[in-house]
Amino acid sequence: HRGRWRECFERPGRPLHLEIGCGKGVSTVRMAHANPGVNYVAIDEVRTVLAVSVRNTEREYENEPPKNLVFSEVDAMRIYDTFSAADGISRIYINFPNPWDERAKHHKRRLTHPRQLFQYREFLAPGGEIWFKTDNDALFTATRRYMAECGFEIRYLTDDLHASGFAPNYVSEHERLYVGQGKAIHFMIAKMT
Repeated sequence: HRGRWRECFERPGRPLHLEIGCGKGVSTVRMAHANPGVNYVAIDEVRTVLAVSVRNTEREYENEPPKNLVFSEVDAMRIYDTFSAADGISRIYINFPNPWDERAKHHKRRLTHPRQLFQYREFLAPGGEIWFKTDNDALFTATRRYMAECGFEIRYLTDDLHASGFAPNYVSEHERLYVGQGKAIHFMIAKMT
């Protein structure tokens, strides 16, 4: 669908948002259901996890197929093969990705590493945003630096999302787990300049 993702939707002229690494789709499905005026593409590289996302969608929508949500199996490291500027994606969500902090050379695998951010710039619409959540302090600190290096301006930043009062916040299964353990959730919105 590269360059033709809008054709997947009944109303292709609506804003198009992308979630990278949607996991079981718990927050994705709620977000899409609460925002019928936005089209969503949710990707993950694990097919069995996407199957759980589909079941969660069926539950949320009571077996009525959503008209604004599409799931796709995509390896985020090769996202340049999947999306293009013609898709006009206005927002990317990256929630609780693997921090890849075991060894320094693993950092290049981060979904917020400059190698990835430059790929996102290729298909984000002008002024497009990245919404990023993590519980990992080191990843959040590094991501702030990566955003500045890659031409993104941080528009919103908090080290405790749940105490900040920011809304709307669609809580994923990871987020619920981490908050239950007493961890603060880091969150930022970065705009492409």
